[in-house]
Amino acid sequence: MIMTTAVRVFGANVVASSSRRRAVPSMRAAADRIPRIIISSTPEDGHAAASSPSSLHRHGRSSSSSAGAADPDAADPTRPSPSVVVGSYVSGPKTHFGYESVSIDEKEGRVKKVFANVADNYDVMNDFMSGGLHRYWKDELLRMTGVKSMAGAVRRLAASSWNDRGEGGRPLLSILDVAGGTGDVAFRFVDAADCVERAKSSGSDEVSVTVCDINPEMLRVGEARARRRYGAGPLDESGSLRFVEGNAQSLPFDDGSFDLYTIAFGLRNVTDVDAALRDALRVLKPGGRFLCLEFSHVTNDVPLLAELYDAYSFHVIPKLGEVVANDRDSYQYLVESIRKFCTQDELVTRMEAAGFECVRYTNMTGGIVAVHEGWKPL
Repeated sequence: MIMTTAVRVFGANVVASSSRRRAVPSMRAAADRIPRIIISSTPEDGHAAASSPSSLHRHGRSSSSSAGAADPDAADPTRPSPSVVVGSYVSGPKTHFGYESVSIDEKEGRVKKVFANVADNYDVMNDFMSGGLHRYWKDELLRMTGVKSMAGAVRRLAASSWNDRGEGGRPLLSILDVAGGTGDVAFRFVDAADCVERAKSSGSDEVSVTVCDINPEMLRVGEARARRRYGAGPLDESGSLRFVEGNAQSLPFDDGSFDLYTIAFGLRNVTDVDAALRDALRVLKPGGRFLCLEFSHVTNDVPLLAELYDAYSFHVIPKLGEVVANDRDSYQYLVESIRKFCTQDELVTRMEAAGFECVRYTNMTGGIVAVHEGWKPL
């Protein structure tokens, strides 16, 4: 049963979806009624062609049923969603770097250069770029993960029946934040789970937060921030926080290592999004959860929002990059990369194709950003 609640945030609809868990057999039976996902070789960069215009305005979809929407014209949550046709995210020797066509090998190097250039000013620039809204969006991501309550539950479990890091000394709750080099999302997990206090009191922890990023400069900034913020406790004593260099397309972790995988404002910078989604599924434990917070596509719910957003993005943000970070080109790329990224429904389809179940998304601030979530099958 899917329930939806619409609220107003900064003048834009935020549709928050919550679902009651169903037994796996009934979930699979419901999934059988949904038309299959169609993957085909489409031109350009593999963006979606919807089977009907209305399918691009749906606020959520799951592999068991369609998530409801705030407006009365949206799809009935009990009816299956039509297929969204997408091609491979990368096909042939070329891909996109913003609006520029580049070779696949070249893109990864150029993206790494962008983030090496902006690493020291990245969080300050996020404030300028979003008017501070990125903090609210990340707080909402934290709330949706339920990390605070999960951390409390595993600690109570450990205290009552297991040793302090579970069987074999492994954490009972393992969280992976990909493309999170500066630690902005990971620090929210550390704070919500009270990892610092745990490190002080016992020197070990049932909760583990891993930050993985392809860019060593971003990781350098993140680890330095963590040491200033927390001291040595979570990093060197309890081991509840660590920074690891790695590529989202081929993560340096064993299969089934994590309970929760998050990626915030990073998926659009990956060369092959499909490969990253497949590897996300690989490193999650059965029943593990994936959440992606990413810039998306403005909906039609708020008049003139798209026009205002485009004007700000293309005329203000690059100029801010030039003034604040002395780097107009990197921020021009960041703006263009948002426009080239998947629509909300296309990303749902790609997640389902990668193997995730119960996939859905929540638009925030009129679709400027969206949180997509899905589960690894049991």
